[in-house]
Amino acid sequence: MKKIIFTGGGSAGHVTPNLAIINEMSTDVWSIAYIGSYNGIERELVEKSGITYFGISSGKLRRYFDTKNITDLARISNGLRQARKILKKEKPDVVFSKGGFVTVPVVIAAYSLGIPVHLHESDLTPGLANRIARRFTKTFYTSFAETAKHFPSDATHVVGSPIRKDLLSGSRTQGLSLTDFVKQKPVMLVMGGSLGAKAINEGIRHSLDELLNTYQIIHICGKGHLDPELNGKRGYKQYEYVHEELPHLMQAADLVVTRGGSNAIFEFLALQIPMLIIPLSRQSSRGDQILNAQTFVKNGYAHMLEEEAMNDDNLVKEIHALYANREPILTTMQQSEATRAVQLIIENLNTV
Repeated sequence: MKKIIFTGGGSAGHVTPNLAIINEMSTDVWSIAYIGSYNGIERELVEKSGITYFGISSGKLRRYFDTKNITDLARISNGLRQARKILKKEKPDVVFSKGGFVTVPVVIAAYSLGIPVHLHESDLTPGLANRIARRFTKTFYTSFAETAKHFPSDATHVVGSPIRKDLLSGSRTQGLSLTDFVKQKPVMLVMGGSLGAKAINEGIRHSLDELLNTYQIIHICGKGHLDPELNGKRGYKQYEYVHEELPHLMQAADLVVTRGGSNAIFEFLALQIPMLIIPLSRQSSRGDQILNAQTFVKNGYAHMLEEEAMNDDNLVKEIHALYANREPILTTMQQSEATRAVQLIIENLNTV
């Protein structure tokens, strides 16, 4: 039996693709474990799946000067020692990294021990963690064809984004039942990521009464972002975070308002849900979500609204425009092959 250790964390977008791959790997062939941070969201998601989990010290990598860089470098150094100790004991045949700050010490430790690293980059341009990990990695996978230019051509595979198989098996009928919605009125899903999106939450709630004239709304608003005053409001159902029910809620959706995280938008593409992408601003990020969104708009899968330009009027206007344009978007989405990444990655791993 071969052994593989996955790593990735900091947000659900760095964990769920790993879980999508893990869930399709043969347990007759592979022994599987996971390295993540002590208290990151990855711990909850991985342990919930019954996978052996190892926590290590993790520090944030910043592209700007901050006094916290000094203490975080110490955490990263400690994480490197911990990861090396775990890998020496577990002796995996391969490490698979999805990105996030916690992966850097794991990837470096694997390289120092001669363990091959396979890495997946979701975004159009690599994040800082994956740029550092690049020199320690043997095989690369990308979601976008344009991303391949950032990695060695002879070691890079354009595969798309790993999609959880269970997302494709949800029931619209069950989704409507869970929310107590009717089938005669379109359903809008609002999903700002695992940590929520304050600007999107506020924009939707400011325009809620107007939007409810046309849509029923499923609002996954992130931990700590529920509005208790809206509980029980007809046609509006809010959640902090969703686990088992998510495939059914997604199948119930006729359109989605979302951030521009690569994993999420590839999931909506695979499910053929027209999307209004409101990416994180350049002031709040490195701009990767903007590039992701622009590529999806160019390919005909989505509309885009920049957060800086968002107000109550144009948010409602853009949502209506997306719904009016849903048929050509759906036709374009049907031509995509967005669901093959898991199979392609596993086929490669099986050759290790």
